[in-house]
Amino acid sequence: MVNTTNNTLAITWALIATALFAIAAVMAKVGVKQYPLLQILFFRQLVVLLSVLPVIASSFPRSLETAHPKIHVVRLVGSFIALSCGIWAVSVLPLTTAITLGFTSVFFIALLAMVFLKEAVSVNRFAAILVGFIGVVVVMRPGADDFASFYAFIPILGALGAAVAIVSVRKLSQQESTATLLAYQAVFVGVLAGIPLLWLWKAPDVFGVFFLLAMGAAAAGGQWFGVKALRLGEASLVGNIQYVQLIYAALFGFVIFGEVPTLHTLIGGAIIIGSSVYLLHRESLAKSIKPV
Repeated sequence: MVNTTNNTLAITWALIATALFAIAAVMAKVGVKQYPLLQILFFRQLVVLLSVLPVIASSFPRSLETAHPKIHVVRLVGSFIALSCGIWAVSVLPLTTAITLGFTSVFFIALLAMVFLKEAVSVNRFAAILVGFIGVVVVMRPGADDFASFYAFIPILGALGAAVAIVSVRKLSQQESTATLLAYQAVFVGVLAGIPLLWLWKAPDVFGVFFLLAMGAAAAGGQWFGVKALRLGEASLVGNIQYVQLIYAALFGFVIFGEVPTLHTLIGGAIIIGSSVYLLHRESLAKSIKPV
């Protein structure tokens, strides 16, 4: 039987994580104009590693022990693909386009969760996911120029990587600490991003260092809260909350980049918010009903 007791709290953590990831995406879109993509990714993982070092050091080497090395490998490959494609996507596509296409991870998550985690996707939850994606379609208006671009496949590939990573974390987080999960990711992704920087490195000034570290802090915070959400809630449920990132993107796009949301964006955003509110309401009802 599915335990729904902690799902509402998981949604709260997921909302916070989504906001922080949106902030990191905005900063990446700005930063990639001055620094190589891999340098931005390297700084993000550096801050993540620094955030977990105190916890890791307190019980080293036991803190890095794992009983599931193969799942870690799968998760880390998915994470690298998701993170690198995520930064690449916001650098070549409008912010809302890149983030919206990333929402396809919800379908990948639901499929992988059913196959590997044996999670049952209820009719209500599937309906919320479907309605949310309809909102995405309304916003993006299939047939628009962005969909004809090769670049549209970049966030979709990143979405597949993200789904693999999320489902893997859901499995690992039941037995391993958040610090251990983030440490493995920070080291692995940081090394992959860092090696090419021997040739691509662009020395930042003082402001640049502060900017890159702040971006890393936002991403690290998002990962900490994201893992907490996955530890408490089902992968397909937590994955659905990322729809709210479109709202964040529209707000940031207007304030920072002067992007004015179109009518399609407003209507689609309303649909997306409605599906998320409905999902939260259903989970609250499930939590309040006690078995006799």
